[in-house]
Amino acid sequence: MSEYPRLAPPGHRTTVPVGTVTTEAGAEIPDVVIAYQRWGSFRGDPAGVNNVLIVEHALTGDSDVTDWWGDLIGPGRALDTDHWCVIATNVLGGCGGSTGPSLQHPDGWQWGSRFPAVSIRDQVEAEKLLIDALGLNTVHAVIGGSMGGARTLEWSLMYPAALTAACVIAVSARASGWQIGIQSAQISSIENDPQWHGGDYYGLGVAPEAGLAAARRIAHLTYRGEQEIDERFGTTAQRGENPLGAYRAGDQRFAVNSYLEYQGKKLVDRFDAGSYVALTESLNRHDVGRGRGGLNKALASSTVPTMVVGVDTDILYPYHQQEHLSRNLGNLLAMAKVVSPVGHDAFLTETRQMDRVLRNFLTLSASDGLALPGGLTDGDYAI
Repeated sequence: MSEYPRLAPPGHRTTVPVGTVTTEAGAEIPDVVIAYQRWGSFRGDPAGVNNVLIVEHALTGDSDVTDWWGDLIGPGRALDTDHWCVIATNVLGGCGGSTGPSLQHPDGWQWGSRFPAVSIRDQVEAEKLLIDALGLNTVHAVIGGSMGGARTLEWSLMYPAALTAACVIAVSARASGWQIGIQSAQISSIENDPQWHGGDYYGLGVAPEAGLAAARRIAHLTYRGEQEIDERFGTTAQRGENPLGAYRAGDQRFAVNSYLEYQGKKLVDRFDAGSYVALTESLNRHDVGRGRGGLNKALASSTVPTMVVGVDTDILYPYHQQEHLSRNLGNLLAMAKVVSPVGHDAFLTETRQMDRVLRNFLTLSASDGLALPGGLTDGDYAI
């Protein structure tokens, strides 16, 4: 089948106007645009069975799946673009082309502090508006990890008729008190930076870089496993420095401190502090049970076949939270565990295991009466 006419050229980042988004809390965001990229050719029925996969990025990711899941997308890979049409958005509130604090307000200035607090549900609503604008009423599946997993879970509850299956990776049904606490500490690191200016630093020639770097250092310790960090660094001093001197000095570091500073600098070079605050706040608000009678009732109401994936050493979203999802989801497709010392980030780094997980998910989601794109049968579709 030929390319669907409303889809952007493969790999090309395109922004699409989706209109006004009214947030769950009642604020209005006018003239919203959502950036997206796609790979692979569309096949099937825009209003029925088709080969579209929506892939959701994590907190500081973006629509370029080839950048953060490059070993998993492409011809012959798990997300095989010879067969699947992969669409990835940049989330509402992000800084990769979609409307967020750093983007221009309708009055010509940046949104800054005027950008409303958004929830995971608000982000999914904006994505659904994008899919509608592209002329798609349905997709085969939504796949996402971490914050992307939260969006995937909400997709399955908000728009169950729009997707055939969901793959929810390394996330929980709601933010825990611990998660809210550690995430709020990151927000405070940014807001306490003198260059924050209440969120209105755009156009001033400054940015709260120190606060963003500090937030990333805190966050990175939750993304990685204690075992991995200790095995890599332990109590080793940074080369040429002595952290065991008679007086503490900031330029005399343990190796782990140098590593975390490097991670902070990398994020500062590519990400906006305002978006970091907005998206972290959306994670604090994550709760699928809100307004649905509580967590277990909400999960039990799910009709979308859902695969749940967790990491055995995850500190940020411990594996017991994925077990909770698997025990309570109304239509559990499968459960998978990634075994790794890396911790939460294993869904990004353990590509061999994730390759098997995603291939299994796509095979399962296309069996048991769930049709494959183009009228193929499970035997014909060699994944």
